[in-house]
This record gives sequence, structure tokens and C-alpha cells, in this order.
Amino acid sequence: MKHFRYALTKAFVASLVAPALWAQPQALKNRMDKLAEGLEKKVITWRREFHQNPELGNREFQTAAKIAAHLHSLGIDVKTGVAKTGVVGILKGGKPGPVVALRADMDGLPVTERVDLPFKSTISTEFNGQKTGVMHACGHDSHVAILMGVAEVLASVKSDLKGTVKFIFQPAEEGPPQGEEGGAELMVKEGVLENPKVDAIFGLHINSQTEVGTIKYRPGAIMAAVDQYSIKVRGKQTHGANPWSGVDPIVTSSQIVMGLQTIVSRNLPLTDAAAVVTVGAIHGGIRQNIIPEEVNMIGTIRSFTPDMQKTIHRRINEIAGNIAESAGAKADVKIDVMYPVTYNDPKLTDQMVPTLEAVAGKDKVVITPAWTGAEDFSFYQQKVPGFFYFLGGMTKGKKVEDAAPHHTPDFQIDESGFTLGVKSLCHLTVDYMEQRTAKSTASTR
Repeated sequence: MKHFRYALTKAFVASLVAPALWAQPQALKNRMDKLAEGLEKKVITWRREFHQNPELGNREFQTAAKIAAHLHSLGIDVKTGVAKTGVVGILKGGKPGPVVALRADMDGLPVTERVDLPFKSTISTEFNGQKTGVMHACGHDSHVAILMGVAEVLASVKSDLKGTVKFIFQPAEEGPPQGEEGGAELMVKEGVLENPKVDAIFGLHINSQTEVGTIKYRPGAIMAAVDQYSIKVRGKQTHGANPWSGVDPIVTSSQIVMGLQTIVSRNLPLTDAAAVVTVGAIHGGIRQNIIPEEVNMIGTIRSFTPDMQKTIHRRINEIAGNIAESAGAKADVKIDVMYPVTYNDPKLTDQMVPTLEAVAGKDKVVITPAWTGAEDFSFYQQKVPGFFYFLGGMTKGKKVEDAAPHHTPDFQIDESGFTLGVKSLCHLTVDYMEQRTAKSTASTR
């Protein structure tokens, strides 16, 4: 009877304590939400400043300086010059717990902006020998502004955080300049996930063709691995009036281009996963009546599994080499492995999706098909569990076909979606800390 009374008392106490424990993080989230809403205009102002002053990969000097100054003002420990121009901030919470990393990419693209905005980019530069404008045509300006807002919110509730937050502002996500290292791969190499060691990493990407208020995610592979290739076709130069006296690399290259199109359609199990082999540029010749000595082509490869990636690499070499040989030419193929698959840890994804549903609404958090775009966030995910998701940036009611895609001169983002971005990263941080702390406490009982 004594043990029975003890059990009842214990259960009664637990019934009183559990709601109180639940109320603590909920009260914290309510405070964070109010802070995020109060920062909306500030976040939008930051974004517009970055948009008007974009910088290419490994050259984000002004962007990095502004970020560092903001983090310093919040009392966050700051390290600059990480992976060339990267900025890392460390915020230690008032209580012990896990280390959560949050990442934003900073670089713009060599694109000349066509959108008529008051804060339109008029920056120009030379890229790969060509004059071009510079534009935030992928939304990285939004990512930086959102994470700066997250840093301000979390610094304001620092004493209530059960762990440490590492803010990673990363350069060169679109790739470093030719001949340089950069991006997430270099940040990992330089130890950004260590000291303190990161337990989990979260990142978002604004999307111009997803309605504001909507969040899209996918467990497992969400974005493709990307490789780039080049093929040099070497023939024999001759007069265009008598092609039989030479070996035409233009005709040979045309046959190679068509041959490459059969890799995806005839050599890969497309019911398993998608794949892409694209020829992005082809150059050869200088005059209408001269058959040139060589033609150069470059392209991109997208895949979701190692086996498909290996098959594509093998077939590019076989097709280019054999077609060239049959024409009396030679083909030199070079394939560079770039980014691995962006892979959302399934366990972490299942754990954190309820958090996104609580912030955005269950009907606004949807699973998306895998996308053949690529993200170097994947390098972090190779080392620690990571969760990457898409945040809506398209005006409500707008048709997807009317919204310009990323990497185009007409790319545009609806800024009313930024506050949800700030809230979602803040909630993911707090919920992950709470869950890890609760699990750690339970295991020591």
C-alpha cells in the first residue's frame, strides 16, 4: 500500500511538473516571435543594402564587415577571415547543452539585374574575361539578413538558451573564382564545425517560386550532387572549301553533344532517381571558311546516387572518345567532382518537422520532390547531421510560371516571407536544444 501511495504521489507530481516544463520553452518561443516581428523592417533594410551592393565569391569584403559589426554589437564572439571572407559568431547560452550551427551564404552572381527596384544593383565587374553586372540572383542577400535577425533574437534570450549557437556566414556558395578554394568545403577544412564541435546544423534557402508562408522540405536527398566536365575535341584544321583534307572537330562535337543526350535516357534507371547531363557552352572556330583545329565544350552533371554518378562519368568518356575516334579526331575529357548530394538526415528531419509545422502551420509545411539544383551545404551534412529546407519568397496569389527562377536577371523575392525565416531558425534551435537536453537528462536518471 505504501508503494502504491508513493506511485500515485509521483504520478501526481509529474502531472503538475510536465505542463510547467512545457510552458517554459513555449514562453521562450513567444518572446522570440515578438522579437522577430519587431525586427521585420530591420531585416528588410539589411537585405536591401546587401542587394544593392552584391559581391562575388571570396570577395564579400563589405558584406562580411557589416555582418561582423552586427554580431559584435550583440556581444557575440566573432571570428573573421574564415575560408577567405567568412564570418563565424559563437553565442553561448546561459545553460549547458548541444552546439547548433546556423548557416547563411553571402555571395552574389555574375548576372546583370533587370528588375526595376529602388535598391537595384548597378555593380559591374569582369568575370571569366567578360564584362557583366553583379546581382543577388539567388537570394543570398535574404539569407544573410535573416540570419542576422536570428542572431539578434537569440542574443536577446541568451540566458534561456540550453546550449551554444554557431552562426556561419559563408562565402562562395556559388563556387570560388577559378584557381581558388572556397565555400563550405574550405570552411569545413578550416574547422568551422569544431571548437566547439557542432551537433547539428540547419540552413534555409529562399525560393522565388514557392509562395510566401510555405516551407518545403524533403528527408534524405533533397538536392543533387554536381560535377562539371570539359571536352576538348582535336581535329585537323583545313580550308572550309575542302573539308575532306582535314578532320572536322565541329561536326564531331555535334555528334558528341547528341550522344551525351542518350546517357540519361538510355543508361540510367530513371525510376530510381533523376539525373541531368547538360552541355552549357561550346566554342570553336574563328572564320566562316576555316575548319578549326579544335572545339571546346563544357557542361554540368547532376545525380542523386553514387552508382548513377559513376555511370555518367564512364559514359561521357566512352561516348566522347569513341565518337571522336570514329571521325579520326581525339577527345580529351576532364570531369571535376564539385558538390555532394544535399542530404537531410532522416532522423533529424523527422525530429524537427513538427517544429516547422508549429511555426508555419501544418498545411504550410510540405514535402517537395528532389531538385536537381545543388548546394554546398552538403559539405556540412557529410560531417554532422543537417537539415536544409526551402522558404517561400513568391508573392501570394502569383502564378509560378510568372515568377522568374533563380540565377536570372528578373529574379525577385517578396520580403514579407523573411519573418517566418527568422522564426523558423530560432524555433529549430530552441527545440533541438530542449530535446537534446531532455534526452541527456533522461539517460542519466
